[in-house]
Amino acid sequence: MTDLNRILYVEDDDDVRRLAALTLQAVGGFTVEACASGAEALEKVGAFAPQLLLLDVMMPGMDGPTTLERLRLLEATSATPAIFMTAKVQPQEVARYRALGSLDVISKPFDPMSLSAQVRDIWNRRDG
Repeated sequence: MTDLNRILYVEDDDDVRRLAALTLQAVGGFTVEACASGAEALEKVGAFAPQLLLLDVMMPGMDGPTTLERLRLLEATSATPAIFMTAKVQPQEVARYRALGSLDVISKPFDPMSLSAQVRDIWNRRDG
């Protein structure tokens, strides 16, 4: 099983993006490329080569599901595992995100101190 190191994180809220990226790096030891939009993610993903996509669902312009759809069209990220982060965690919504190819969903607001552990746990059970 491959260790997770590189996460492409897409979140439009500046404060949430900074907080999550900081804790993923400081607590989890991950290398994080934080993007403010789906368009920025599409620009940066090729050079970054992430092992995991961590995507906010509700964003202006291109939302998380659309961003994932667009990333799936790129050879480099066609099979990269993804996790959605959202406040919309009703069972039917979670089922929809999984149907779109998400490994799981992390609910917002999230606990910054346990975010890295949540991500690592989802990563570690992806093949099981």
